[in-house]
Amino acid sequence: MSSEISQATGNTHTYYVYDANSGWGGLRTRLKEIYNFRYLLTNLVVRDVKARYKNSILGILWSMLNPLGLMLVFTIVFTVMGRGAGQRAYPVFVLVGIIPWHFFSGSLTSGTSSILLNSPLVKKVYFPRELLPLSSLLSNLVNFGFSLLVLVLFIYAFGIGLTIHALWVPLILITQLIFTLGVTLLLSAITVFYRDVLMMMQVAVQAWFFMTPIFYPFEFFGDSSTILGITFNPAQVMRWVNPMASIVDSYRTVLWGTQGSAGPVAMNSIFLLRTFVTAVITLIVGYIVFIRTEHLFGEKL
Repeated sequence: MSSEISQATGNTHTYYVYDANSGWGGLRTRLKEIYNFRYLLTNLVVRDVKARYKNSILGILWSMLNPLGLMLVFTIVFTVMGRGAGQRAYPVFVLVGIIPWHFFSGSLTSGTSSILLNSPLVKKVYFPRELLPLSSLLSNLVNFGFSLLVLVLFIYAFGIGLTIHALWVPLILITQLIFTLGVTLLLSAITVFYRDVLMMMQVAVQAWFFMTPIFYPFEFFGDSSTILGITFNPAQVMRWVNPMASIVDSYRTVLWGTQGSAGPVAMNSIFLLRTFVTAVITLIVGYIVFIRTEHLFGEKL
């Protein structure tokens, strides 16, 4: 759905009139509209963060304990199995993958259902609907920030430390934000029309987790694999079909290193650029679907 907002200012009040039959209105108009409602976005983010830890004794600490718990489980299991025994600083190796993944899966889960959960608000009051999935993304970003503090402590505890290569992290994070927002906008719009998406997504996220190199390196698969008579490079194909695999591997490269390195190494700028382009395309597609279906939300809810 596209929208245009006409503003009429009286002595003490400002009125926003929403025209549901208007044209696209331009991306600049929509971004300006989101900026005008920035106070609402802030309130939504604060509400989501408070609701997540309401009546919780540990509160925000859960955002740190959750990845730590999984890291401990994977470290024990894969050390016993022999897969992680020879891996350099394996707890850091796992943690660098788990924390970005938790940020992605948490944003995807809460963002996909954000329109449904706020249906009374959507049906009664006008505001840019994209604020709902965006607020879910930003509230999970807060948790991601706290989890990064734990990661930094582990990086120094295992004698790795932050290097100049850690300056790539903001660019990798921006790429992840763009990709996650694109997928969330797409799924949140589709979920309004097909509620089965929520159930399907639970299965898809679990499968997606195992297709992402979180507790194993890309080299785990070897240089080639053959399925149904077709030989291919598993790591390369995984990067093509799974942007989160590339994003997790990027974090790991600049914070932990590679299989053949003794510590963090420089990011391949061309590799990150390809991932960034994929993320931007995902955001464009997701936003177009969201805009084109937005005018039906009230009816379907």
